[in-house]
Amino acid sequence: MGNMQARVRMYSRRRCGLCDEAREVIADAGRVVPLRFDEVFIDGDDALELRYGFRIPVIEVDGAEAFELTVDAGQLEELLRRGAGD
Repeated sequence: MGNMQARVRMYSRRRCGLCDEAREVIADAGRVVPLRFDEVFIDGDDALELRYGFRIPVIEVDGAEAFELTVDAGQLEELLRRGAGD
């Protein structure tokens, strides 16, 4: 079993229902598989708005885009297990 935690980054907006749902799925997955989570708000950042604007939330696992708009809990846990080196 690996001791590395997968890194999960979510690009989101401050007011975003889908982002709230995705955050909950990520938090639930984090109780099953250890992860390091950070969130980047794109509000007011022109470059990030251009890149992610209509696809929010966008979730990366270990630097690779894994999900946009919705997060599948089972798929996320599988990605986290791989990232954790199990």
